[in-house]
Amino acid sequence: MMAWLLRRLVASVAIIFAVVTFVFVLIHLAPGEPCFAGGENFTDPEICRLLVRQFGLDQPILVQYWRYLVELVRGNLGYSFALHRPVGDAIADTVPFTLQLAGTALLLDFTLGLGLGIYQALRANRLPDVVLGNVTLFVYSLPTFWLALILLFLFGEKLRLFPVGGASDPILCPTVDSLYCLVDRIWHLVLPAATLGLVGAAGTARFQRAAMLEIAQQDFVRTARAKGLPEPRVVLRHQLRNALLSSITRFGLTFPFLLTGAVLVETIFALPGMGRLTVDAILQRDYAVVTATALIASAMVVTGSLIADILLALADPRIRVHEDAALDIVTA
Repeated sequence: MMAWLLRRLVASVAIIFAVVTFVFVLIHLAPGEPCFAGGENFTDPEICRLLVRQFGLDQPILVQYWRYLVELVRGNLGYSFALHRPVGDAIADTVPFTLQLAGTALLLDFTLGLGLGIYQALRANRLPDVVLGNVTLFVYSLPTFWLALILLFLFGEKLRLFPVGGASDPILCPTVDSLYCLVDRIWHLVLPAATLGLVGAAGTARFQRAAMLEIAQQDFVRTARAKGLPEPRVVLRHQLRNALLSSITRFGLTFPFLLTGAVLVETIFALPGMGRLTVDAILQRDYAVVTATALIASAMVVTGSLIADILLALADPRIRVHEDAALDIVTA
């Protein structure tokens, strides 16, 4: 188990390194200047030239990359020209909002998705299954940004049931220091989290339904029913337990969806999260922020996949055994 986990960790670090390298090279080779954004200089040209020399942005790209790696090892993510502050401070202020959004959407995704998938599988090919199957297919095919705009227009602008933007009331609740402000923060999260969570739940429901129906055809499930075991026990202990393996795999795949979706959703709902910070940094050619957010995002994605691999290996040890056997064959 430890050798298997060590290989996963090494592969994860290699993936993060590759992503950061690709983003670093791409943003530095793109045409334009680091003090130039939206058609206007946001810094005095003389000050800009001094900053460029100070941070070595006039050096060859290999020299810049080496300096970046050295500073990264020291825990320094760089300095933002656009924000005029250390990148680490900017990310520390935005990551909590993104984690709140992603966590709420993830909870909605798997709670609603698993429930719908199990319900559909138990009523396969009946009217409820057909109706829910078409509804989930429709929702799953919706672009995230389009659904966000529809929810914003309908429930925010027309019905005025939820706030149309922001993470909280800037006057009454600049920070969450009371029960009222906590409720206010949750109220502001409803529409953004629903945008990501509903699309994800539709996909999870379809995956879970297919897995449940596939397991239902296995011999051990038929044998359990033939022995006269109660139907709830067959479903929970034999069918559902094995069908959850596909949901564990999907759990790891959900993180990239949530992070890429957060970029659009945070921009549409004006949430001060890491996704919106990334969009602003790209538009302003803020090298340090773009590279740092790519580093954080790739680390979160790889961590999610690693957690899913660990859960899957614990739930089904045969996966670990097969991978170890394959590695033995390769190294033999």
